[in-house]
Amino acid sequence: MTLSEVSSMLSCEVFCGEKEMNTIIEYGCASDLMSDVLAFSRSGAMLLTGLVNTQTIHTAFIAELKAVVFVRGKRPDKDLITLASEKKIPLLGTQFSMYEACGILYKNGLVPTMESITAKSSNG
Repeated sequence: MTLSEVSSMLSCEVFCGEKEMNTIIEYGCASDLMSDVLAFSRSGAMLLTGLVNTQTIHTAFIAELKAVVFVRGKRPDKDLITLASEKKIPLLGTQFSMYEACGILYKNGLVPTMESITAKSSNG
């Protein structure tokens, strides 16, 4: 699915990365623990989180994530938006809880990163 479709499904506000809305999102992960994101995410995934600080953007950059969606109505400040823009990481926000957002995306076909890693390792 595209980031634009994700945005529509979750009724997102786009904070930055409007030009990246045609980006294909194949995998999703959700966590407020950035150590878990580094350990269990997959390059190219989208992160859902309620952690709105620079650590989130740095983690997304290091983990090569395609986008970050802030849940529970969390909003990044101007400095965070600037940092994400510099690192070319689209930032979106939804009023849904993390649980609800994950459920909506899963129901619509977004694969969890751990499922994609497990399937890949068992196939060869």
